Amino acid sequence: MKTTHRLSVTTAALRFPSCYAVLTAAHEGADHLVQRDSHAVAKGLPGPDGRRACARHVAEYTAVQAAALLLADRGLGLRLNWRYAAAGLALSAGTHYLADRSGGRWGEDPKEMQTTGMVRLAHRLGKGTWMLRDPQAGYRYDQAWHKVCIAIAAAFAAAGGPR
Repeated sequence: MKTTHRLSVTTAALRFPSCYAVLTAAHEGADHLVQRDSHAVAKGLPGPDGRRACARHVAEYTAVQAAALLLADRGLGLRLNWRYAAAGLALSAGTHYLADRSGGRWGEDPKEMQTTGMVRLAHRLGKGTWMLRDPQAGYRYDQAWHKVCIAIAAAFAAAGGPR
């Protein structure tokens, strides 16, 4: 009788790169392939319509990340602790919402108008001139923010001991 052995990844140090790769790939798919144009256009608008559009996008985004993490867990034998994975997904969702509320508003100057906290933060960090000069700066800043937050989320997801 043939015996098959299934290896599993059992330490956080080994689970982390898998979680980061999966969450990042899911981010790219959810943000660029799955996101509806109506959400992309409206998610940065002030008021309830903008908040609603952003919340819908983040819900779809988080569902894509959760499905990808589940498939990786099953397929790669990551043995994730789902309490930790859920904490990572919640962190990813929350930080994604914060950044995406600035969608379409990265070129605003906080000295001249009321804007979002993320736009004000970018200016405080010395990125204001870049934001005002380069039409791609907001998108690049947004994506860099997401990748840093995904790394932290992946660390959370990988941290729990095997289930």
